Amino acid sequence: MTEGPRAYRTGTLVCLCDPGAVSFLRDLRALLRLRDFRRLFAVRLLSQASDGAFQVALAAHVVFSPERQTSATAIASAMAVLLLPYSLLGPFTGVLLDRWRRRQALLYCNLLRAVLASVTAVLVLSVVSDWLLYLSALSVTAANRFVLAGLSASLPRVVPEDRLLMANAVSPTAGTVAATVGGGGAFLVNLFMAKGAGSDAVVLLLSALLYLCAALAARRIPVDLLGPEADRERPPLGSAVVATVRDMAMGLRHLAERRLAAYALGAMTAMRFCYGALTVTVLMLCRYTFNGVGGGSSDGLAMLGLAVGFSGAGFFVAALVTPWGTDRLGLENWITFCAAAAAVLEPALGLPFHPYPLLAAAFVLGVVTQGAKIATDTVVQETVDDGFRGRVFSLYDVLFNVAFVGAAALTALMLPPDGRSSALLVLVAVLYALTAVGYATAVRARSFDRVSGG
Repeated sequence: MTEGPRAYRTGTLVCLCDPGAVSFLRDLRALLRLRDFRRLFAVRLLSQASDGAFQVALAAHVVFSPERQTSATAIASAMAVLLLPYSLLGPFTGVLLDRWRRRQALLYCNLLRAVLASVTAVLVLSVVSDWLLYLSALSVTAANRFVLAGLSASLPRVVPEDRLLMANAVSPTAGTVAATVGGGGAFLVNLFMAKGAGSDAVVLLLSALLYLCAALAARRIPVDLLGPEADRERPPLGSAVVATVRDMAMGLRHLAERRLAAYALGAMTAMRFCYGALTVTVLMLCRYTFNGVGGGSSDGLAMLGLAVGFSGAGFFVAALVTPWGTDRLGLENWITFCAAAAAVLEPALGLPFHPYPLLAAAFVLGVVTQGAKIATDTVVQETVDDGFRGRVFSLYDVLFNVAFVGAAALTALMLPPDGRSSALLVLVAVLYALTAVGYATAVRARSFDRVSGG
């Protein structure tokens, strides 16, 4: 590493353990003294809290609704519809955001999401095709792509340059916390209301209300404050789209020349595949095995909430231990260690198919998955040329979601209705082990210059 723990500042919670930086709360207090940052920050918190509530409501309806016989195939289909278009749209959001006033994009996208979340609530109460429901939900997540990109692009307009690194560390972290709080609130509403479409619709309407509040918060920001500059020359839209495709191809070629980054992305994609397969497994276990006789109680939803909470705690712990681990093992060995730890602990904790070991597995997988991702992010940042980093991270995002959906499809073929599949858990453990061995072998096959990435 070139900068010690500070190189991890871009990881989602890592600034909390940077010994050379002020604490997260002190960073946040310093930033909140800036009026324009406060206004933009309010939009982020409300938007991401809405996202958390919306996603939980949708999952509760698709997976836990008593009137629906959920299958792994249905879950895989929902993931494909919601994640793949969302991911493929990503590289092109900047083309449009550079043509719109960002404040207006935040305002109107959140208004649109409020309307679409309300429409989704109506569809949940109606007897409609699943594909119509998924299309409505996809529209909400597609608009979310513009909101998150707009929030990130707007940060340099509301904080001075010497605090931009701090803002880039604090804002996504707080947004993740807000999404978790929104999702937790949605779990509570579902637990304390009668199970069924009615409670899911109520949560969707609450998320619509939060989206509306996010739009109103955006309206408090001056129209031109967030940019872009109105007089800046821009190529025609068609040319910009073609240029984006060309740039992505150039990013892929550049990645092929930076083998260390390519190997790290390959390992992370494989681990994301494993995580996706286990996510579908946990959903099916919570729906049927841990959900009382006949699957009609709220036990399964409560169990899923706990699993999500334990996994989130694992993500947080990963932010604390990754700098320590990489200082002692190095970036490459830390990624290998995370994959190897998952290979050993995942079957040990998962094969009993009991709630308590399952929660421990959720925590462990949260630690190793996020720990490997933080290290992978740093490898990419250190070995990819600055002019290509944005394109490589866009490719990274596509790989991340495609792997998750691919895992869901494979799981749908293997998983029995109750979610108990020893063969699947063993296969995932083997994939983790192969990832650890394959990555370690590839990295050690040749010497790399970490600065140039050659």
